[in-house]
Amino acid sequence: MSKAQRQHRMARILAEHSVSNQMELVDLLSAVGIDATQATVSRDLGDLGAVKVRVPGGGSVYAIPEHPVDQFAPGNHLRRVMGEWVAEVHHSGNLVVLRTPPGSAHVVASAIDRSGHDEILGTVAGDDTILVVAAEGTSGRGLAGTLRSLAGL
Repeated sequence: MSKAQRQHRMARILAEHSVSNQMELVDLLSAVGIDATQATVSRDLGDLGAVKVRVPGGGSVYAIPEHPVDQFAPGNHLRRVMGEWVAEVHHSGNLVVLRTPPGSAHVVASAIDRSGHDEILGTVAGDDTILVVAAEGTSGRGLAGTLRSLAGL
């Protein structure tokens, strides 16, 4: 099996399972017939751009950005990410502040940035907070409403 094939399978496993550590991933790969060491898994996770994100309950799992930075993400991806990770939406002027669980703001910000949404100029993400800047002619109040709707709030 090639490195690309192994990494593709690894990305599928991470999309389907909540994997909290590298040895767990080694075991899941082994279960589908792929022998890999923890060191190989570690390098592959780095190559894939995997990050650990916190999940409700305090644990953390590996996640891989689903789309290259220069590619627009489909709208249903943004709705899914917003619904899963956004807990609060607030606004002021032309700004919107989103709150997420600790360690997951960058996942949401990346999905927003790649959504191609005309009302959004860009985002800045911290650990659990995202600043969304509304495009000229868009109010923070209106954009907050749109983002609340996407998040199911």
